[in-house]
Amino acid sequence: MNKDDRKVLRELGAAIRDIAADPVNDERKKLWRELNGLKRVRPLVFIFEIPWHEMEFENELALLCREPSLQGLELWMRRTIYQWRHLPGDMVVEGYIASSPAIRDTGTGLREDVAVARTDEQSDVVSRHFNIQISTEKDIEKIKMPVVTHDEEATEKSFRLLSDIFDGILPVRKTGVKCTSVAPWDELVRLTGVTEVLMDMVARPDYVHKAIGRMTDAHLMRLKQYEQLNLLALNNDSSYLGGGLNCTDELPPKDFNPGHVRPADMWGRTMSQIFSSVSPAMHDEFALQYELKYLRQFGLTYYGCCEPLHKKIGILRQVPNLRKISMSPWVDAEEGAAEIGKDYVYSMKASPAFLSGDAWDPALVRKDLEENLKKTRECATEIILKDISTVSYQPRRLWEWARIATEVASYSS
Repeated sequence: MNKDDRKVLRELGAAIRDIAADPVNDERKKLWRELNGLKRVRPLVFIFEIPWHEMEFENELALLCREPSLQGLELWMRRTIYQWRHLPGDMVVEGYIASSPAIRDTGTGLREDVAVARTDEQSDVVSRHFNIQISTEKDIEKIKMPVVTHDEEATEKSFRLLSDIFDGILPVRKTGVKCTSVAPWDELVRLTGVTEVLMDMVARPDYVHKAIGRMTDAHLMRLKQYEQLNLLALNNDSSYLGGGLNCTDELPPKDFNPGHVRPADMWGRTMSQIFSSVSPAMHDEFALQYELKYLRQFGLTYYGCCEPLHKKIGILRQVPNLRKISMSPWVDAEEGAAEIGKDYVYSMKASPAFLSGDAWDPALVRKDLEENLKKTRECATEIILKDISTVSYQPRRLWEWARIATEVASYSS
């Protein structure tokens, strides 16, 4: 290993160690546990899906490692330190390095066939046109069941390497699969076409049921293999699935076996973003009844993403372990808050649109957050900013948004 690369990573590790030692991390974990337990605390703020290609400031994000296999770790560490310095909200930094298992997955046998249009060559945010690959019942057979394997030798090699790099600075912990967020419909429409499959729910409902059923079965098969291979890891900590942090004292349950993590010991999540304009009844029939097969496996669950769900809380009450509901920028916040009440966490998705464009108006951001928090004041509420396509290459906009949101949340409890 290049000694200069090792030096770079150890210096970053020392910075992570010092950040993790700040008592505010424990304070925030306690707040997240209370919020996730539906207790009365101030709204908590969390930011992710950041346009990192626009966020450079004084070379804080510049990579110095020469070995490509180490650059991903360096990038994660630099981004963590940067966010802590400039836009922390209620983030938590842990005092260890996670060593992930080397997993191979054959996938579902199909990859999206897509035409891409870009407005910024540096951005990962692009417009896509999906070319149809599934249009008949016979085509549904193209969706294969994934096969998961674990390369134990590669896993151990990675663990030993990380342990050597951070020896005396940070502990290295073997972990497993914590991300249990799946979106069968998001994947299916990339193969069937969006308009086409939505029309087929009326014209060819049996075909649609078979298609989403097979895609759901693929996700269930993958989850089953994760458990059989003992690859799952507890995610009741500072990990997240689409909303705020998962910290909770309610997981794992009393019958937990530390040597073998089950979905029942974890948080899970599903979503059906393409169903924004679909009625509650059809959402229930074509999405939720399939998602329930997945969600019922878990101890606690989070539902939704960008689809407005304020008129669908009634059907979501079927989810027996539901704890958080995503409330996108397009919901009627007052109606959504009234329907959610004190039964679930109101996962408020703040609009990232304020950060784009030529004009930046902090007063407008403050007003929008204040108005929405007034409507949700009776709910356990988290403020989530994600899907940030651009800050118009002005990173201070996002820094200021984080400061405003934290201030508004502090006097809105």
